[in-house]
Amino acid sequence: MNHPSAEPPEGRFDLTIVGAGAAGLWAALCAAEAGGSVCLVSRKPLAESASFHAQGGLAAALEPSDSPEIHAADTIAAGRRLCRKQAVDVLTTEAPGIVRDLIERGVDFDREPDGELSLALEGGHTRRRIIHSGGSRTGRELTGALARMVAGQEGIEVLEETSATALWSDGDSCHGLVTDRGTIASRATLLASGGAAALWRRTSNPWGAIGAGPVMAGAAGAELADLEFCQFHPTCVSAPGTRVDGALVTEAVRGEGATLLDDSGRRFTDELAPRDEVTAAILARIDQQDGREIRLDLGAVPRDKFPSVFAMLESAGFDPRKEPVPVSPGAHYMMGGIAVDLDGRTSLAGLYAAGECACTGIHGANRLASNSLTECFVFGRRAALAGLEEKRSAPVAIPDWRFEPPTVETREAVWKLAGPVRTGSELRRLTEDPYPLAAAIGKSALAREESRGGHRRTDYRETSAALDHHHLIVLPDGTIESRRWE
Repeated sequence: MNHPSAEPPEGRFDLTIVGAGAAGLWAALCAAEAGGSVCLVSRKPLAESASFHAQGGLAAALEPSDSPEIHAADTIAAGRRLCRKQAVDVLTTEAPGIVRDLIERGVDFDREPDGELSLALEGGHTRRRIIHSGGSRTGRELTGALARMVAGQEGIEVLEETSATALWSDGDSCHGLVTDRGTIASRATLLASGGAAALWRRTSNPWGAIGAGPVMAGAAGAELADLEFCQFHPTCVSAPGTRVDGALVTEAVRGEGATLLDDSGRRFTDELAPRDEVTAAILARIDQQDGREIRLDLGAVPRDKFPSVFAMLESAGFDPRKEPVPVSPGAHYMMGGIAVDLDGRTSLAGLYAAGECACTGIHGANRLASNSLTECFVFGRRAALAGLEEKRSAPVAIPDWRFEPPTVETREAVWKLAGPVRTGSELRRLTEDPYPLAAAIGKSALAREESRGGHRRTDYRETSAALDHHHLIVLPDGTIESRRWE
């Protein structure tokens, strides 16, 4: 049995993992089971990560009429000709096995009365392939189960309430981690630190999702990719000035009959189209309505399927059984991040990344609903096992650089200048922001002179076929390079 530590443990580890969301917990478990010594560093107590708040489920081809090939085709269609096909094939092929593994470990997924897995339909999917646990409580249930597994696994040292402040790097290789409680040496370091959607003021994410992993990776010498692509979730509660403003109403409710209505009470879009299409339709209708919100009608949705969603809305004073709820888009998921290969390797030797902080190229310009949790498991395992193969190296001098969080002004600037609709003149202003990731988002979005998926520019409204499969890489010196990934 491992125990949470108050101070960085002595000695060197095979693998140090930053982040205790689904990717980090699963990677720690897989590495320890493979015989590696693991240090798991978490800014919060276990099971309080962004994954904890996830309402979506895991996408996997499980029903007889489905297949990994169909799942891959849906993913690529949603990604707007920017998905890395090799990564998509890995995800969709390995996903069913991940589900079986989790079930064998005792994870409880929702089931139909006959005992079969309950499969939900979400936007962009052509088959029912989304599994949930506890309805919209999937993140809570999964991270709780994984945290219990980690606590019972020998070989994992857990360091809770500890913040990573830098990577122990000389620019050529990574030798471990610098934290606010000391340094940790390891053969490999795996960043699973979550996303960056809270850089946008209006967001469905916890306030700490500020892209610390990509900032630290970039400062240490690693390449970043696809930073211009943030997914704006269509249905975030619109209640300015209240604690629920921006709260997510899961897409799965639309798969069970919830409809989007304009201010005259009429449906105006396909609720199950990919998220970028639904978001664009909502923004257009809000503009036509002089800024008035769209409403989400949940009258046809069984409350017992999504108890936490209904409870959240009711606690905020809404009665979704009697009247539609006001919604508008909010920043939800960062498709870009630390550039990695199919085993989570970054361009910096000894450094790996998995989960939302990483960019595998799976999501392209628009993430297919519920592929992200699946990605955490598929690529968290691959990165953990690859990291165990790293050779030991002599540590270098500890760097002087330390991570500094963004200001409120930066969050406001990112929302205003790189929100759901963008223009070149505003993006140029963002390139001067003092927060490195905000500036890099501005540079990447400015360099992509087209509209595609989550990236929409008023000065380049069309999609450029010349940019199909071309990804913008942010080099350590801040310059942008275009590369073709397939």
